[in-house]
This record gives sequence, structure tokens and C-alpha cells, in this order.
Amino acid sequence: MLPTNVRPALKPTDSEAKRGKVRLSRAGAHWFNRDTGLNILLDGIAIPAERWSRAPRYVSIALTNACELRCRFCYAPKVPGRLDANLVLSWLYELDATGCLGVGFGGGEPTAHPQFLSICAAAAERTNLAVTMTTHGHRIDAKLAAAMQGCVHFIRVSMDGLGATYERVRGRSFVAFQRHLEIVATIAPFGLNVVINHDTVGELDAIASFARSAGASELLLLPEQPVRGRPGISKAVLDQLTEWVSTASPGVRLAISRAGATDGMPLADPFGGEPPLEGHAHIDALGILKAHAFASEGVPVGKSVIEATDQLRAGRIA
Repeated sequence: MLPTNVRPALKPTDSEAKRGKVRLSRAGAHWFNRDTGLNILLDGIAIPAERWSRAPRYVSIALTNACELRCRFCYAPKVPGRLDANLVLSWLYELDATGCLGVGFGGGEPTAHPQFLSICAAAAERTNLAVTMTTHGHRIDAKLAAAMQGCVHFIRVSMDGLGATYERVRGRSFVAFQRHLEIVATIAPFGLNVVINHDTVGELDAIASFARSAGASELLLLPEQPVRGRPGISKAVLDQLTEWVSTASPGVRLAISRAGATDGMPLADPFGGEPPLEGHAHIDALGILKAHAFASEGVPVGKSVIEATDQLRAGRIA
């Protein structure tokens, strides 16, 4: 059910939606179409600072900390946490109006939020934001997939290794994962996320081959980060990853998390030199705005993401 206590952003006309959305920043004029995923950055245009969009380009939102899996490297806090759907939607309307291009729902497992579908439907219908999500996939069956069509523009599916490695790391059947992935593919374009550590780095060729055969449009590599006593990716494994990225021909679009990427790793970054919170921000399941999901400090969002962003940029940490 959509909230009645917030004023929705005006829904664009069909012709406006086809033209996409424009965001202005220090990098130039950025045109984005959420339906096709096409991005065009006109970096030769100097935008006066007073016209820069106030919102981050992309905001990830952990709807809930709940998740059936117990992956050892997961960064999500292991405390109960779930965002109010009405509050989330009010944030989305504000972000849409202030220059944000997309939101990504995660967790925990976002489909564990009881109002996950209504949040996605309202975001897709009442804003011009691209709606993405990150999921382990095991909750997505044919019924849920049918309801999600048209509400989500891109899906990231977490897959840390193949076969026995996946089953050891994630504690779920890899055959079952493949069945759910086939269902995910009926909803929207999807990509695969892989945490890179000593378990998975040796499988990168096979992982890329699997991504191609499964129809993934992107392979996102996430160097493991230190969390809850785990040291994160070792230098030796990071060197292996850098070498693989530099020399491999994966046949699928690669993306690398900034967290853990080295100077020697080839990266395409048209927004190089962006200050924190201009390109990305994260809101956890307790409603705390952070510079990124691994950050230890942040500020409570309250009613306004923009006000919280201004506070965090100014260093006013709660």
C-alpha cells in the first residue's frame, strides 16, 4: 500500500521517460535511461556549482538485516533492523527530485522485507529512479518473479564460487541456485556478484564462463573486506585478482568494487576525483546514512536524506 502522508514526485510522460533523466554535477551533464541502462556523460560542459544536483548519484538502501544465509564475510550488522516502508518511499521521492539516478535495495536479503514489492512498485511507478536490488536469489520463485516484473530494472545476484565452493561458502545447493537464477532472468537484466578471497580467486575463469552461459550482463568482483574479525582479502589474493583483471578476456562486462581495488587495477572511472557522498551513499537497516556500506560511522537520516548527506559531508557525525 502506498503512503498517503508524502507527496509523490510527478510521474513523467512516456516521451519524457524515453528521454531519460539528467543529473548535473562537477563532472558535467549526465544523461541516464533506466529502461535501457544507457549512460551518457557530457564532461565537456562546465556546470556552475549552484546547479549541481544535491543528491548522490546512487544510493544503496538496506531494507532489512534479516537473511537466512550466514556468510562469514557479510558486512550487514547481525542485529534486528528493518526500515519503515513509508519512510523509505518519502526518501525516494526526495532523492528523485534532487538529482539521484538510482537506488539499490539490499540487506540482509531485501525480499525478506514484508513490503518489498510495494516499495519497488511505488519507486518504479512514481519516480524516475532506476530500481535495482542485490539478492541471494533463493526466495525468488515464479510467483514473486511475476510480481516483480516492471518494478525492478536490474538485479544483482550474489554467487560466491561455483559448485562445492558455493555450497561451502553459502550453505545452499548450487543446483537450487541455478534454478532460481533461471527465474531471476525472466524479471530483468541481471548481474552476478562474487566476493573475491582465497576460496574464489582460483575459479575466476570458470565463474566468468558461467556468467556468460547464464546470460548475465555484468560480473561484479568484490574484494573481501575486513569484518567481524576476518582480515579481508590478502595481498597475495589481491595481486592474483589484479593480474586476472589485467589479462583475462571474460566475455562479460566486468565491474570492480572500489573497496579493495588497487592502483594497478585497470578501472574505467569517468567520475574520477569525486568527493565522498557525491557518487554514492548507503543507508543501513537502522536508518543510518554512511559514505559506503563498510563505513563504521554515519548520521541518522530522519525525514531527509539530503539533510543527512549535508551533515555527513560537513563531518557532523552522530
